Amino acid sequence: MKILKEEFGRIDNQTVFLFTLVNNHGVEVGCINYGCIITKIITPDKEGNFENIVIGYDTLKEYENDPYFLGAAIGCVAGRIRAGSFDLNGQTYTLAKNENNNHLHGGNKGFNQMVWESEVVENEQEIGVRFTYLSPNGEEGYPGNLNVSVTYTLNNENELSIRYSGVSDEDTLLNMTNHSYFNLSGNLKRDILNHILQIKSDKFLELNDELLPSGEMLDVKGTAFDFTTERMIQTGVNSDHPQNRLAGAGYDHPFLLNTQHDEEIVLKDIESGRTLTIETDEAGVVVYSGNMMKTEGEIAGVPARKYLGICLETQGLPDAIHHPQFPSWVLEKDKEYSSVTVYKFGNLEN
Repeated sequence: MKILKEEFGRIDNQTVFLFTLVNNHGVEVGCINYGCIITKIITPDKEGNFENIVIGYDTLKEYENDPYFLGAAIGCVAGRIRAGSFDLNGQTYTLAKNENNNHLHGGNKGFNQMVWESEVVENEQEIGVRFTYLSPNGEEGYPGNLNVSVTYTLNNENELSIRYSGVSDEDTLLNMTNHSYFNLSGNLKRDILNHILQIKSDKFLELNDELLPSGEMLDVKGTAFDFTTERMIQTGVNSDHPQNRLAGAGYDHPFLLNTQHDEEIVLKDIESGRTLTIETDEAGVVVYSGNMMKTEGEIAGVPARKYLGICLETQGLPDAIHHPQFPSWVLEKDKEYSSVTVYKFGNLEN
């Protein structure tokens, strides 16, 4: 296994580096210390052809202007916070309303737009990079000086692990995820409508017209949200279910996971033979099928269009600070936040 490090660009006199992790089977993961962005994941198809299975850009400037959060670490809080405010310990905190009337993905300048410190980590079992960042008290409206880290490691089992950790000197909110758009066809040859998804989940969150959870947990049974058995993404795009229509013909929904670290999320592309198995200790996964992507110009060298990638964002449930029945995002002073998600890249033939 090996790690390559090279300069990717500069922002405000800070150098942004590209790290390329390569295991003994030729699987590659590229990531940069701007936003902890995963720029590429190279895996073989059933014929042994190595291709990129995530949407990424070639230049730092494109990531600086990216509206899609491609490959980025999201924080302090992934997802939407209703009305851009929350109460904690008797105090009201006001956040940026950067998506209509709501706060989205950490605000005007979230973790995805920060230059992080970086260090290579490696042992006999895995190679990787640890990114660290100090979010000062009051940044984007959140309380507490928050020391946070995101660590990417790759092993010879073709597993990419993402480990999140954080400690704050005040009670605060923390709910992180990764926003990679997967497309197992390889090099964006096709969209993801024929991808097959299976999730160990009996319930999903109902959304209102602002794509915020209503608080209701709906049963997946008998709907296009039932991924307890394999389902093609196309079925949700074509569905007349009000929730599929609301999301712009497709999915942008949180699913409650029945189990953790038990092959709970599996994505397949029959034509390429590639599979992706995701295991996490998070309460849920937000499935976003790329319904809002623009249909003009190019993205990553191909014509831009809807459904070019699918996000499988393992995280706490969105807007939990306003729903006491959801698992809490509150990170107590001096307590450690810790979360691990593992992505295993495979093939239908092995």
